Amino acid sequence: MTHTADSSDALARITSTRDALVDRLIADGMIASPAVEAAFRTVPRHAFVPAGTPLDVVYAVDQSVITKTDENGVHLSSVSAAYIQARMIEQAGIGPGMSVLEIGSGGYNAALLAEVVGEDGHVVSVDIDADITHRATTLLRETGYDRRVLVVQADAVHGVPGEDVFDRILVTVGAWDIAPAWINSLAPDGVIVVPLRMNGVTRTIAFRRDGDHLTSTSTEVAGFVPLQGDGARPERIFRLPDRLGRFVSLRFDVGAPADLRQLDRVLNAERTAVWSGVTVGHSESFADLHLWLAAFLPGFCLLAADDGTELAGERRWFPFGVVRGDSFAYLAWRPTDDESGAELGARAFGAHGRDAAAAMTEQMQAWDQRARRRPSPTFAYWPAGTSPGPTAGDIAALAKTYGQLTISWPAAS
Repeated sequence: MTHTADSSDALARITSTRDALVDRLIADGMIASPAVEAAFRTVPRHAFVPAGTPLDVVYAVDQSVITKTDENGVHLSSVSAAYIQARMIEQAGIGPGMSVLEIGSGGYNAALLAEVVGEDGHVVSVDIDADITHRATTLLRETGYDRRVLVVQADAVHGVPGEDVFDRILVTVGAWDIAPAWINSLAPDGVIVVPLRMNGVTRTIAFRRDGDHLTSTSTEVAGFVPLQGDGARPERIFRLPDRLGRFVSLRFDVGAPADLRQLDRVLNAERTAVWSGVTVGHSESFADLHLWLAAFLPGFCLLAADDGTELAGERRWFPFGVVRGDSFAYLAWRPTDDESGAELGARAFGAHGRDAAAAMTEQMQAWDQRARRRPSPTFAYWPAGTSPGPTAGDIAALAKTYGQLTISWPAAS
C-alpha cells in the first residue's frame, strides 16, 4: 500500500507508521525534546514525497527520498532521512518564537520547523532552484503551512533579500564553506547547523558564535546533495581505465596532483598491500578515522569503481584513497584470525604503491594511538581576517574560500 490510498484503514496505517518512526527516533536519541516529537507526529511526511513512494520508505529512519535529478541522474533535491532532520533541529536548539532560516527547500523540513517555532515564530526556506521552490510552495499550501513558512527563490550564499538576522540557520544541503552572508545573518547568540565537506568527508556541525569565530557544539555523520550556485565547489574527478575499458574514479576536494597522467594504465599493474595491525569490531564505527585521513593525509581522495571492475568485485574496501606520484592506495580490510572483526590496511596499484599504502597505514596507526579512544574532535571556523594562531599536534587546519576550519582532537587526559 502506498501513501496515495485515502481509506480509513490507510490513514490508520499512516498514523501508526509515523508514530513508529517517532518512537524509534526517540529511542535512538535523535529526538530529545517534546516540541520536536510533536512536530514529527504532526507533519505528514508522506505528503512531501513523490506519489507512489511506499510507506516503509517514506517513514524509514535512515532513507532519503529523491525529489529531483538532472539529465545525468545526479541528485539535486531530496527529502532527507528522518534521523538527520530530527538531529539537526535538536542540534540547533530551536524553540518557540524563534526566527529560522532553512537553506535548501523541500517543504517537509520547513513544516517541521514551523511546528517547533509555533505561531509566534518565523520560518524562511530558500532555494536557488525555481522548480524546487515552486514544489515546496505548492506542498506547503496543500498541507496548510503556507502561511507559516515563507519560501524564497534566491542563491542563499548572497543572503536572503528582505530578511534581517535569524536566531537559527539550518543548511540542508552539503556545503564546502560557510558563506559570510550566513554568518552576517546569524544573531549574536545564534546557532548555524551546516553539513560541511572536509576533503570529501562530511559532518553535520552545529556552530555557535564564539567572539570572532564559530565553535562547534555537536556533530553528526550524514551526507547531503551538494549546494548549487556561487557557493558550489565541484570536485575534480579523474577516471582511470582498466583492461576492459571500465573505470575507477578518483575524486578530489582539494590537493589533486598536478599531473595525474602518471597514473595512466596503473590499474594494469600488480597490486601490493600493507596492513596496519589496527583492528575494529564488526559493529564498531570508525567514522572518525575517515575524518582523520581527510585531515592529515596529503593526496587524500574518494574512490568509486564501476560495476565490472576488479575493485568493484573485491568488496573488502572503503571509498577512501591516497595518490603518491604514479601510484595510489585505498583503504581495505581483511578478517582477523579469530573472525571477531577486521584488520585495516591499504591495497595499492603502481610502481610505488607500497609507499602510498604505507602512508595511509601510518595514519591509521596514528589515529589508533592518538585519537581513537578519545572524544570526537571539535571544530572551529575562522572567517577571513581572523586567525586561530599556530596549529600543532592533533589539530588540522583546512583552508576554505571564506576562512579557515580547524579540527581539534582532544589531548590525552
